[in-house]
Amino acid sequence: MKSTQILKKYFGYDSFRKGQDELIDSIMSGQDVLGIMPTGAGKSICYQVPALMMDGITLVISPLISLMQDQVRALNEAGVHAAYINSSLSQTQITKALQNAANGQYKIIYVAPERLETSMFQDFVMNSEISMVTVDEAHCISQWGQDFRPSYLNIVKLIENLPKRPVVSAFTATATENVKEDIICVLGLKNVKVSVTGFDRENLYFEVKEIKKKDEEILKYIEEYKNESGIIYCATRKNVEAVSELLKSHGISVARYHAGMSNEERKANQDAFIYDEKPVIVATNAFGMGIDKSDVRYVIHYNMPQSMENYYQEAGRAGRDGAKSDCILLYSPQDVMINKFLIENKEVRADMTEEDMAAVLERDEWRLRKMSYYCTTKECLRQFILKYFGENSMCACGNCSNCLSEYKETDVTDICKNIINCISELRGRFGINVIAGILRGEKKSKLLSYGFDKLSYYGMESSVSERKLKQIINEMVMREFLHKTDDRYSVITLAAKSRLLLNGEERFIIKVNEEQEKTINTRKQRTSDVLNSKGFELFDRLRELRLTLAKKEGMPPYIVCSDKTLADMCVKQPFTKEEMLNVNGIGENKFNKYGNEFINAVKEFTEGKKQVLSYESLEEHPDNSITNSTKSPKKKEFELTPEMAQKVIYSSECQLTKLAAQLNELRDENVMKKTSGAAIQRKLVAESYISEQVYGRYSKYTVLEKGEQMGIQVRTMVSERGTKYDVILLYENAQREIVDKLLNEWKP
Repeated sequence: MKSTQILKKYFGYDSFRKGQDELIDSIMSGQDVLGIMPTGAGKSICYQVPALMMDGITLVISPLISLMQDQVRALNEAGVHAAYINSSLSQTQITKALQNAANGQYKIIYVAPERLETSMFQDFVMNSEISMVTVDEAHCISQWGQDFRPSYLNIVKLIENLPKRPVVSAFTATATENVKEDIICVLGLKNVKVSVTGFDRENLYFEVKEIKKKDEEILKYIEEYKNESGIIYCATRKNVEAVSELLKSHGISVARYHAGMSNEERKANQDAFIYDEKPVIVATNAFGMGIDKSDVRYVIHYNMPQSMENYYQEAGRAGRDGAKSDCILLYSPQDVMINKFLIENKEVRADMTEEDMAAVLERDEWRLRKMSYYCTTKECLRQFILKYFGENSMCACGNCSNCLSEYKETDVTDICKNIINCISELRGRFGINVIAGILRGEKKSKLLSYGFDKLSYYGMESSVSERKLKQIINEMVMREFLHKTDDRYSVITLAAKSRLLLNGEERFIIKVNEEQEKTINTRKQRTSDVLNSKGFELFDRLRELRLTLAKKEGMPPYIVCSDKTLADMCVKQPFTKEEMLNVNGIGENKFNKYGNEFINAVKEFTEGKKQVLSYESLEEHPDNSITNSTKSPKKKEFELTPEMAQKVIYSSECQLTKLAAQLNELRDENVMKKTSGAAIQRKLVAESYISEQVYGRYSKYTVLEKGEQMGIQVRTMVSERGTKYDVILLYENAQREIVDKLLNEWKP
């Protein structure tokens, strides 16, 4: 029977889609094939039709139970005898299925990769005619793939051990050039026919919305399309629960799906969605593989996915019937941090070496960065997707939010020059938040503590919004005028092309949405920005205490007191009831319930002595949010005298902070201010003994060549809470050299 006759008889189609017949002809000629086809393009037909034309059995290696069950159910409905072997079956059922297969009852058998090496399955394949091995979701065999599964390597062993090598066919929807090459190499495909039918899905509309009120946006959208079927993807189980409860409370018939639910509940909710009992499903990315519901009219991503592969696969579940459908991503910068956390805390597989895991982590971070570029680009979204997968499109699509928005082209070359010069002044040691903060002249504690307000480019772009500055910096990275490091504490450095802007050889043009610009620059300073590094330490301790008290009372922590109250507590450091009642947000009732516990925590941290835990002065707080009841005479800056230097006690090794504490003990506290480990550390950074990479509130230090020669070491420590932090250690030679510099060079 011809392939077109089989297509009509079993599947009801009159003709093949683009690329299907080409792959089928190659398989039937004995050629290995790799089909890279977008979701909904009909990959399964490409191996199911030739399977029915061949004499023996076709094994289909598939990663998910739901995928196998759906495919087998559909084949049996079409009159094709098929079975699956996976963990959902009992041992008795597996034995029966393999017996039936050995007796020639099945033409197609779906099997999980974990089952390939079991003795029972090995006995079956070694004594059966296997005409083709098909690898579905073939990107899982590649360590470059977004969903690498070591169990897929069992496929290679299976093919090598079979008495007669079968035709091997592999299929995936999301393969970059690296993944494609990996699949061909690892599977050992011979005389391979590669068919890339194109990644474009013309019926899909793509939109990215940078929005804070995501819940309102979802309710508004579903209200407009209340009778349509849709999927809402969330990054975490917690968000799935929250969004599904939100929709239920507004009378929307909704199902939910995540890995924390029982198999029975997941199955029931999946069926309710597939059979239109509930038109909307809220799910993590655990949902959707192998779900062939053709009339999904929209896919909304509540959070940004970790990669373009994940996004395009999930978004591609919309409009599989070819009708117009929407793919909407609700983006916020916080999504990047959530995904970074998920990547960094990914479970370590027992069968992977430390080097393998490091490589996977590096690739995950690269993919996340590309995904964040998609969310912030002002160019055609469809072009961005196609280019990512190696397919170039010369024209804008006219069917995405960027193509349909009105943008004004703006020349920001002068701003770019200031960005480049600022990075140069910082010697490429800091990230985007610090760079933008310096250029905007922000008075945040991190910037002030390092003396960045003294830099020549501090405040040079004070009239430009933080959002716009970050957009420009990210655009410069994307266009390779700047470089962003791949490590966890990523910093921005200069690229070779930077000089083209400085020399006036090129101009830098960006697209600006004028309506968005009108609403930018309304962000307020964070409550805790007034605190220095030690103030943050107390702030974190008070937050822990607040959480303990809240759990005891069975209420949310913010009901006990707000972050603003905790920050004011750090500034005022109350030791008495009167002082505590002067803290913003503490009244009599709250004092009676919690006051003494907070006072005890403050006393324990400060050892009963008021300390400088903030950067803002009394004059900057006319509302008296910082109190100072007794003004002492103005003290001079710390200066190491020869008399003090003679009394320094050196040890074989000590922390930088301990050396600073010893120096403070030697001064006259009535006339001289303290020094600090941070102050000395800034000098060491400025003179290239050590380098610093800033990540939010935390810093990562690296000893440079000069520092090694001096005798400096950085050691990573772990706190009781499991937080990693760096400690700067000084050998005796380094202690002596620092004292000498304080005495002669580092005078105020």
